[in-house]
Amino acid sequence: MRLVFLGSGAFGLPALQALANDPSHTLLAVVSQPDKPAGRGMKITPTPIAQWAEAHLPAVPLLKPADINEPTVRDILRGLGADAWVVIAFGQKLSAPLLEGVFAINLHASLLPRWRGAAPINAAILAGDGVTGNSVITLAERMDAGLVLGTVERPIDPLVTAGELHDTLADAGPQLVLEVLAKRLSGQLQPVTQDEALVTKARKLAKADGILDFAETATRLRCRVHGLTPWPGVTVAIHHGAADRALAPIQAKLLRVREAAEPHSAAPGVFVDVRRALIACGGGTSLEVLELQPAGGKPIKWGEFVNGAGRALGAGATVKRPQAPGEG
Repeated sequence: MRLVFLGSGAFGLPALQALANDPSHTLLAVVSQPDKPAGRGMKITPTPIAQWAEAHLPAVPLLKPADINEPTVRDILRGLGADAWVVIAFGQKLSAPLLEGVFAINLHASLLPRWRGAAPINAAILAGDGVTGNSVITLAERMDAGLVLGTVERPIDPLVTAGELHDTLADAGPQLVLEVLAKRLSGQLQPVTQDEALVTKARKLAKADGILDFAETATRLRCRVHGLTPWPGVTVAIHHGAADRALAPIQAKLLRVREAAEPHSAAPGVFVDVRRALIACGGGTSLEVLELQPAGGKPIKWGEFVNGAGRALGAGATVKRPQAPGEG
């Protein structure tokens, strides 16, 4: 098939690579977002899709329109006469005039209609879902509301983070996209209308989401830590204990945790066992810290932390939300 690929984020990269390497498909163009400032130095940087296309597809036109619906851009894309457009994490809404008469599909990282919206991978972990997956859908006026053309499921391991699940689902994307395109070519597609009664929304995340309330159960806290890793991340302030009030709390991001079986009667946020990284949570539950990242440092296991920066932790040590600027 003659294809146009539209994408910006790394989630679509495995699919682009698969399409580029499949002799049954021809890429007529790759469309991505304009280069933007990124990193600490805010250097102007192409999107992951644009970077890969520039390096590996020199003969394929690469477009970076500020507005894909602008008439000139629209005429260029529609004039290519593609058999299908593949849209994955592109970042701009495609208008009805642009899509008129075009077979356009979108790879979305959830089992629609569950988790429509900006952050479906995070939302699935935050909600404690046991399974998620990918859906290939047609494009519709409402976000992620198109006809479902195919799905693939993947379990959510209790220890997996949103970043890791992102990569798992990205790697599962190419096969599903290729299957849908093959069925389109053979006339075997069977579109399924989404059940609007089952729709859930995955809102866009913000830095303010990365705050824990240890009065919640260990299970809910585990979902929150993993669902917000690597971004926006969950930062806590680790206080050494009553005997060490002169020591400043240690700021760190919790990266990986798990529920512990030991019951307790300690107040939420108090370390039940420092050496074993057990923190008291609501309902008599406790959370075990497996990995964390001290401010300005690298990710480390809890054992390494308490033998280094956390060696002064003692009885009465607690974990709290970081102090906001201006708080005393």
